[in-house]
Amino acid sequence: MDEHSILWAMLPDGLEKYFELESYEKTEKTFRIVLIEKNIVPELPEEYRGKKVINTVIKPFTVDFFPIKGRKGELILKRRLWQFEGIEKMLKREIDICVEGTHLEKEFAIFLKELDRE
Repeated sequence: MDEHSILWAMLPDGLEKYFELESYEKTEKTFRIVLIEKNIVPELPEEYRGKKVINTVIKPFTVDFFPIKGRKGELILKRRLWQFEGIEKMLKREIDICVEGTHLEKEFAIFLKELDRE
């Protein structure tokens, strides 16, 4: 197994469908993985159909996940937003990775909750 496969194995399932590995780094305190969303427009709601994409914006979003070898785990998702001609609201793919209202990856949040019960 190569290092690329090992990194994907540590991440939440399904991310490889929409993201590419941009980089990763290990510092004294943090293990950070940066993924960038592929430029593949999601399924279009009715109001966007037949409209031309006029702009793509990338916004980074940091998700906290399991510590790795004593370092804080950070997953930085560089999310894409697509702007279509004649529509003000930008379109983004719905990716359900965090617990609502937090920046905690779901499995990590469940782990912390169970740990708190003990």
